[in-house]
Amino acid sequence: MGSSLVNFCFPQLSFLQRMSLSHMENMPLGHSSPQGAQRPSWKKWLLYSTVIVLLLLCSFSALIFTFLPLKTAQGPCVAKFGPLPSKWQMPSPEPSCVNKTADWRLKILQNGLYLIYGQVAPNTAYKGRAPFEVQLRKNEDPIQALTNNSTIQNVGGAYEFHAGDVIDLIFNAEHQILKNKTYWGIFLLANSQFIS
Repeated sequence: MGSSLVNFCFPQLSFLQRMSLSHMENMPLGHSSPQGAQRPSWKKWLLYSTVIVLLLLCSFSALIFTFLPLKTAQGPCVAKFGPLPSKWQMPSPEPSCVNKTADWRLKILQNGLYLIYGQVAPNTAYKGRAPFEVQLRKNEDPIQALTNNSTIQNVGGAYEFHAGDVIDLIFNAEHQILKNKTYWGIFLLANSQFIS
């Protein structure tokens, strides 16, 4: 039946072409590979591709840190403000990388990569008209804003700063936060030679 259909539909095919078509008609549909051979599953391919991507990312990261002109900081440069009643805390009287200028504010004295860390505890009893907003700012431009007044939130991240930058943490209203549970700090991770 199958070969007569091939002859009817394709009378111009040669004998060999008809033979290969009839051979294909008789092949079982369920097996695309020889008996006993297994195709790799999609899970194995996913695992292999994940491993390759991770290796590439690690290699790329190693190249970046090898050629990036960063050098580790010369001694600790750490500053922390709060929680109140404590004020600015520094391991030495005045670290060489920052200068405290006011409560919740300091000035960067040294180009570098800094880690800012902190916690903001909202005062849930506050009933004032000002909407809740806490901003971490650099030169009065916000670099992070918090608007959730229902839970304690973390503030900060890793940032590149230039000498002369002023960093502060401000609030829409002073009574919006619990100052005895709110603080922020800064830590110099690496001096940077490429920041101008």
